[in-house]
Formats: sequence, structure tokens, C-alpha cells
Amino acid sequence: MKAVVREAGELARAMFGTDLRKWTKGASSPVSEADMAVNALLERKLRPATPAYGWLSEESADDAVRLGRSRVWIVDPIDGTRSYLGGRHDWCVSVALVENGAPVLAAVHVPMSEEFFFAARGRGTTLNDAQVHASLGHDIDFSRVAGPKPLVERLAPESTRIELHPRIGSLALRLCRVAHGALDAAFAGGQSRDWDLAAAHLIVQEAGGKMSALSGETILYNRPDVAHGVLVAAGRDRHADIVSHYRRLPQS
Repeated sequence: MKAVVREAGELARAMFGTDLRKWTKGASSPVSEADMAVNALLERKLRPATPAYGWLSEESADDAVRLGRSRVWIVDPIDGTRSYLGGRHDWCVSVALVENGAPVLAAVHVPMSEEFFFAARGRGTTLNDAQVHASLGHDIDFSRVAGPKPLVERLAPESTRIELHPRIGSLALRLCRVAHGALDAAFAGGQSRDWDLAAAHLIVQEAGGKMSALSGETILYNRPDVAHGVLVAAGRDRHADIVSHYRRLPQS
């Protein structure tokens, strides 16, 4: 898995900054021939090696067969396509293996900064083969929090002016920044999908952090509907405080 994800990242890097065909899918989601080429590589390498596993990718037609499989690959060939096409470096290749709705293997490769996050259930998280951990404690430094500002502002004390961490174009990478302590917390607005989340989820979890719905509910993968609501990732103590805070807020 590591070798395949690294190869996919190198293909994406080789195509980065070239004259790519690009188009829009759905209402406003960009896609390019690089997304499709990386997806094809991942599918060509992973699926024949694991023929009993299902497949769910942002760039493949959904196949309901996956719902009957206990193990499923969940793939985002290029997470952060807008950044990729805009010449920025905050994009990644994200691949997870999910078993019975929960991730058990995860790799997130950030080619432009040569970062490779990897996690296996019960074995911790590494960044470039060195063990990493989410930051400990309860305090929140808002310059080390990333996510939609209107959402995060509801976490701050009233009348507090906050300056968030600069936007990270890839949601998977934003969440992974919690796993090695670069961020105290990261939020995802509504309508993220399985492929944005599954790999980063395990990477945060195995680094001693926690990721859940803002309500605290567990995130499940490989369901018929792969969309998710608002989510938060943080170190375990901080995560518990954040979930408790939002539970106490009046419902709008």
C-alpha cells in the first residue's frame, strides 16, 4: 500500500503545473486529467491485488457492490484539486482501507512537501517513518485551529477576536495536521465525503487524537450515503472539551 500511494503521489507531482485538461463536475467541483490518471493508477495497482475488497473513489463511478464487502478501499486521488490546479502545494493523495465501516489502514502522501503519513489500527501513526502524536492538553490556541471561521468563532469566548491558521486546501491534510501536533484542532464543514476523511481519521486516531461528528457521534464509512456533517479532530482531551462546548450551545 505504501509503495502504491507513493507512486501515485509521484505521478501527481509529475503532472503538477503542466497544461492539464480540466472540467467541473456537479455544481462546482473541479476535476482534471491528473485526478483521473492518479485514480487509474491506484485502481490498477490495488484492486487486482485485493479482488475481494470493494472500491469507493471520488473519481470512479460508485458501485453498490461495495456495500456487501466487509473491506473497502476508499480513495481520493488528489484531495485539494483546487489547490493543485492553482499551483499551490496543499494537496495530497489519500487512501484508506476500511473494514466493517471503520478505517484500519491509512496513507496520506503530500508530494510537494515530501510528507508521508501512515497509520495501521493499533500500531500508531508515523510521519516519514517517525512516530507522531497529537498535542496534549485542554487549552486552544486559535492560530493553531483550521476550519470554517464562522464555525470556529462559536468556540471562542464572546467578543474574542480570533485569527485562525491559514486555510489548508486539502481537508485530509488539514485533519492530518492534528496528528503531528501542528494544529490543536481542525474542523470540517458539512458535506465532506468518505474519501476526504477516512485516511485522515485513522491517522488522527492512531496519533492519540480523536475525530468525530461535532455531536460526538462516531463516523461510519462505506454507507449508501457517503456525505457527512460538521466534524472535528483534536487531541483527546481537547476534543472532549470542544464537543461538550458545542453541545451546550443553543441550537439555531
